Amino acid sequence: MARLVIVSNRVPAYGDRKEQSGGLAVALDEALKQETLWFGWSGKTAAETGHTPTLMQRRAVTLATIDLGADDYRRFYVGFANSTLWPLMHYRTGIMEYSREDYQGYRAVNRHYAAALSPLLRPDDIVWVHDYHLMPLAHELRELGHLNRIGFFLHIPFPPASVFDALPSARAIVRDLASCDLSGFQTEEDSANFLSCATRLTGATLGNDGRFRLEGRDSRSVTIPVGIDPGRFARQAERAANSENARRMRESLSGRRLIIGVDRLDYSKGLGNRFEAYTRLLEQFPEHRLKVSYLQVTPRSRSDVGEYQVLKRNLDRQAGKINGKFAEFDWVPLRYMTRGLPRTTLAGFYRAAAVGLVTPLRDGMNLVAKEYIAAQEPLDPGVLVLSRFAGAAAHMKEAIIVNPYDADEVAEAINDALVMPGEERRARWEALYATVNRDSAAAWCQRFLRELSGATPSVCNGQPRSDSQAA
Repeated sequence: MARLVIVSNRVPAYGDRKEQSGGLAVALDEALKQETLWFGWSGKTAAETGHTPTLMQRRAVTLATIDLGADDYRRFYVGFANSTLWPLMHYRTGIMEYSREDYQGYRAVNRHYAAALSPLLRPDDIVWVHDYHLMPLAHELRELGHLNRIGFFLHIPFPPASVFDALPSARAIVRDLASCDLSGFQTEEDSANFLSCATRLTGATLGNDGRFRLEGRDSRSVTIPVGIDPGRFARQAERAANSENARRMRESLSGRRLIIGVDRLDYSKGLGNRFEAYTRLLEQFPEHRLKVSYLQVTPRSRSDVGEYQVLKRNLDRQAGKINGKFAEFDWVPLRYMTRGLPRTTLAGFYRAAAVGLVTPLRDGMNLVAKEYIAAQEPLDPGVLVLSRFAGAAAHMKEAIIVNPYDADEVAEAINDALVMPGEERRARWEALYATVNRDSAAAWCQRFLRELSGATPSVCNGQPRSDSQAA
């Protein structure tokens, strides 16, 4: 069996994999059961970017990491990846920042990754590249002469051509992705948007079943939604329901019903809109006052990006305003945390929650929605309120689907969830659990790798693509 090589921006600490709430490491658990090399950034900065990876062996998985130089980190990660690509891919061109220097830094780090990975590659390795940080990596590996099967999976949305074209380097990045044999997306909309970019921006010709041809190379786009291990998470939630933290949570609720949201601190998650919707709930449905408690767990992220610092200040003020307006001496309506909780603890909290709020303004998939469903007590499940702009909404139709920009609609949905009869809650949950079970992490890994393994290694007239072809 060919070795699998996973490449991601960052390689997680192996011991932390199962403590994360969702995320790449959890989703890739199935793939890590075979011989695997996982290459990427160590998460550390240094005087300069490392050249020789540090290797660590963990069962069948070899972790290969390099440090990033401070300047590379600033231009590649803080700059182009998270101040340019992230807002663009989430349709937020108004806050996208672009500088040619950051773009050049982004390409330079991708070249550096390719050069550091190159000596570790075997001719029959299957290479699976992940996410927006590394869209040029396949091209850089081709430039070094590697003819391996290379697949790419985008975990975040891919915008329409009219939005993506706002990026000055849009054409070059589409050409980079065409160096892959297979590009995977979360939804049919994302895949269609990518193919539209390929044709409109680069003149690629489309074939059948997601295939396209650009500059003499054949490639293919597929839609494969990422998932979780629902059986494992359900068992984890059942155990966690009897934990000390779950007991403390139940006691603190004093018989009130729990509403829960779990999101990284990010403007794409729509937290300000969600807080406004909760305000409308308490205003328009006062019968829920004193009877519900909303826990929002929001670990801080990218705190060195200015937009995130502003967002935190705004959410802090908004949370304080809600509690100042509605709180009683024995009731705090909103519990707002900006530090993370272990995944095992969250599993127990999901199981206890009558309502799961997953209302991003735009999201690639959102595994919290799937974890919430997996964690429920089958005889007395809670209700998922889900944004129509989360990738999960394309597959989880039995949730209460909302437009997160409409605070009144979200407030009405929360009310509907709180008063929904048990029979309807069980029927919705059964259908949703069947979907989550079908689109599991194992199914995602197996299907993508099956599709990639069957792909013809990407060559252009028998040779890697030249610099002139990548221009």
